[in-house]
Order: sequence, then C-alpha cells, then structure tokens
Amino acid sequence: MKQAVRALGWATSILWIILLFFTITVVYSAFQIRPSFTTKPSVSTSHDTLIVSLPFILYNGGFYDISKFNITTVVRDDGGLTMARSSTFVPIIPKGVNASITHNTSLGIGQLATDDLSYLLFNDSELNVAAILKLTYANAFPFEIALNSIMPWGAPLSNLTIGGVSGSSLVPLSFENHSYFEMSGTVQLEIVDNAGHVVGGGTTGFYAPPGSRFERDVAVTLSGSPLNVAEVRLYFQTSFFSYGPVVIPVVWG
Repeated sequence: MKQAVRALGWATSILWIILLFFTITVVYSAFQIRPSFTTKPSVSTSHDTLIVSLPFILYNGGFYDISKFNITTVVRDDGGLTMARSSTFVPIIPKGVNASITHNTSLGIGQLATDDLSYLLFNDSELNVAAILKLTYANAFPFEIALNSIMPWGAPLSNLTIGGVSGSSLVPLSFENHSYFEMSGTVQLEIVDNAGHVVGGGTTGFYAPPGSRFERDVAVTLSGSPLNVAEVRLYFQTSFFSYGPVVIPVVWG
C-alpha cells in the first residue's frame, strides 16, 4: 500500500514537473513570435472597391506550432455604422517558420452614395478600425488580442463649390479630391428658380486624381432672369457611384 502511495506521489510530481516545463517553454516560445512589416500598407482600387493591404511576416521562433491564426478588422464611421468587415485565416504556422501574410480590408466605394454615409463624399473624417487577432499556441493555449485605431478619411468631393449664376452661359464648378482613388465621370447641373422650376442646365465631364483640385466653367443654358435663380442641383455619375441631387444655394451676379 505504501509503495502504491509512493508511486502515485512520484507520478503526481512527474506530472507537475512536465506541466511546469511545458508552461515555461510555452511562455518562452510565445515571446519568440515576432511580426515584422516588409512594406508599408498599400491602397488600391478594384472595380468599385477600395482595398487597403497590410503585408507582414510572422516569425514563429518558439518550440510549438501556431494554429488557427485569424485577423479580423471591422471599419466603422464616427456614428458606429459598420462599413467593412474582413478576415484573414492561416490554418497553421509551424515552429521555426517565417510566414508571409497579407491582410486586405475592402471598402465598397458605392456605399458612400447611401443616405447614411453620403456625408463622407463631401467631408473629411476619421474611421474607427477595430482589429482582433486570435491564435492557438501549442494546440492548447488560445490567445486573443483586440486593438483599436483611427484611419483618416479624405472626401472625394471636398469643398464642392458652384460660382455665381449670371446672364453668362458659364457656371464655375470646383471640388478637391482628398480621397485615395481617382474621381472621373460626368456631372449634370440643373438650375432651379424660386418657384422650384428647372430653368436651365448643363453637363460636363471631370477627372481628378487623388490629392488634386478640379475646376471648370460649365456651359449652361438659362431661360429667364438670373435674379430668379434659387439653387443649382448637381447629379454625379462615376464608375464607383451615382449620387444626386446635391443642392447648392446660388449666389447670383
């Protein structure tokens, strides 16, 4: 009986030593996981989607494999409205391996034309980015880290302005493209009088690369006195979205 108790005690001690050794090596190994960024994040467009790519290398220098590696990012506007959700999953990163990983976050540019997000067409803002990283280490220990950051947003139609409507056949139109993507397409102008009637209009094409200003005198027709003009309505047609009317009160001269 005493031998059985002694054997059980030895088994228990050995088990605790193994668990302690395993825990120490896991903790040590966890500190050998090193991320590094080989290039800066890049921004590109594909059809009507803005893609932010984050390439990095994750070095697993520990004694155990990493499994179920997952990055999820959620992008929200200032009001908390979800604009995008993207995930990258890597089933396993063996010990001693440099894993090249690229996480892409995609924003649908066409979403900007919706009522809830249309203010982002005209106003610079900040987007809230929540990132959640999950992994399992040594097939036994799950880890989860949550981070929050801010991503600046540049409006593609910032400082949209219409000049004075007069007896002239030209109306000045300008805006600044603060966004990451090219703005090109057509804009239709409707000139509306105090009674709500359309009394003139015109159409022009535009092209504005990122960070540039577009400015053009638009040829229009106008019936009646310019003194009766109340507003100009703008309708934008681009490869990314269609939006309008944008109503701008008129300063006539």
